[in-house]
Amino acid sequence: MKNKTFNRQKIVIVFFACLFIFLLLLGRLTWLMVADSVYYTEKARELHERERSIKAARGRILDAGGKVIADNKTVCTISVIHSQITDPEKVIEVLSRELELPADSVRRRVEKYSSIERIKSNVDKEMGDRIREYDLNGVKVDEDYKRYYPYEKLASKVLGFTGGDNQGIIGLEVKYEDYLKGTDGTILTVTDAGGVEIEEAGENRVEPVDGNDLYISLDMNIQSYADQLARQVMETKEADRVSILVMNPKNGEILAMADVPEFDLNHPYEIGEEYGSVSEEKKQEILNGIWRNGCINDTYEPGSTFKVITAAAGLEEGAVTVEDTFFCPGYIMVEDRRIRCHKTTGHGSETFVDGTKNSCNPVFITVGLRIGVDRYYHYFKQFGLLQKTGIDLPGEAGTIMHKKEDMKAVELATVSFGQSFQITPIQLAATVSSIVNGGNRITPHFGVRSMNKDKTQIKNFSYPVTEHIVSEETSATMRMILEQVVESGSGKNGYVEGARVGGKTATSQTLPRGSGRYIASFLGFAPADDPEVLALAIIHNPQGVYYGGQIAAPVVRQLFENILPYLGKMDYNNP
Repeated sequence: MKNKTFNRQKIVIVFFACLFIFLLLLGRLTWLMVADSVYYTEKARELHERERSIKAARGRILDAGGKVIADNKTVCTISVIHSQITDPEKVIEVLSRELELPADSVRRRVEKYSSIERIKSNVDKEMGDRIREYDLNGVKVDEDYKRYYPYEKLASKVLGFTGGDNQGIIGLEVKYEDYLKGTDGTILTVTDAGGVEIEEAGENRVEPVDGNDLYISLDMNIQSYADQLARQVMETKEADRVSILVMNPKNGEILAMADVPEFDLNHPYEIGEEYGSVSEEKKQEILNGIWRNGCINDTYEPGSTFKVITAAAGLEEGAVTVEDTFFCPGYIMVEDRRIRCHKTTGHGSETFVDGTKNSCNPVFITVGLRIGVDRYYHYFKQFGLLQKTGIDLPGEAGTIMHKKEDMKAVELATVSFGQSFQITPIQLAATVSSIVNGGNRITPHFGVRSMNKDKTQIKNFSYPVTEHIVSEETSATMRMILEQVVESGSGKNGYVEGARVGGKTATSQTLPRGSGRYIASFLGFAPADDPEVLALAIIHNPQGVYYGGQIAAPVVRQLFENILPYLGKMDYNNP
């Protein structure tokens, strides 16, 4: 009797235990089906959905006249999906033949168990369409975009280029990446348990959002002529490199920036045959040099063009006036150092204006010493020379200058006429622009505005301006003096008939001294009384005649003779 009662109790216990477990499972199932249904539905969807990217078109870059100078070319990406391939040998044969790829390489990707394998990207659209016509199961042909530069080498170091992922690498392409890049879209297809697409399910698309267009101040007509002149003088003078900068000194907009030799933007990773066979590491080193923009990435001794800064500081400080007279015997003694003038026989007695026209070193050394180290450093800072210009290109170099505590009389003397320190060409152009434009320190730049394709969203770019780095009186005096330099001084080869041009020449030695390597340059602006265009030409290591007044000034003259009429800045009534 006891055993029967015990057995019944066991049965009851087991029953209720099973009932409890059943209720728990039922409750859990209910929870999963109701409360967690969204989560598991999403998981199931993800398991049976396959995602492919739809590339967004990168924004175009347009010049000042609206010419498209960086565009997109439609290309294709060829991929395979292992689970959907029904004839692998046919796929391998077709893709290796059409894409000119090793069959072994294609086979590895075709036989790889993965969601999707890329075979080749940046395939011409014509080729992509041909592969699509084979109608091979498991082969996907997706349209993509590749950057295309219709002007090839022109302004290559300004524009920059993009990599395989269509992302900016150098130049404006990387600086304005956030505006130019778009947002990729997606294609979602439904598959069965074996990974095969279910055609009846169709596909879901999230459309891409194209990048915004970038409008810049660069004028390709002016750039083209600057590039032509730079290549011409580089060839005739057998120079290492030639740079030509053209900008609006009133607002800092850069109209041209040529730094030859340039490179082909559509083939940026190619190096010349003259380099022969090199390692990948050496090739990258060569490419870095080819891509380098000497106008902003490199510094140099400016030589006598820097006398514009010394003169402006001297006038502003009251250390010199236009009526002051000097005597040049062909040299000047500073402490125990004899520093000569370029005219070793001397200029004799001369006014400050004549000293500037003659580019007389003793005159500017005297002015620099009158200013003194403390005040000279003050003007260096006030003119913006101790900081970068802020140009909208990556990799700008800074000024290399003596520390204030290390600058003694001899260092001050050499700096006064443009030696023993280094600045970038863009820094010199921006600083002189600021001195002759009425005294407002401008920020050199290319970017003007960005807008989307339908032009409904527009962003106008603005740049810092520091007012009154010199007085309007000093600025007007500098314009008058520098116009005389071109009319009857060392810059007379920069004279343009029918235009008022101001400017300054320079000839400097590269380090080490005595190497026989020189840098010839000329900085000019017009109209001299109200400058609207400023140009700087720099010729590195010219052979034969190397004086800036003889080989660099004519370059700017030819430039102005062509672009001033184009810009409507010629005064044909001016004798």
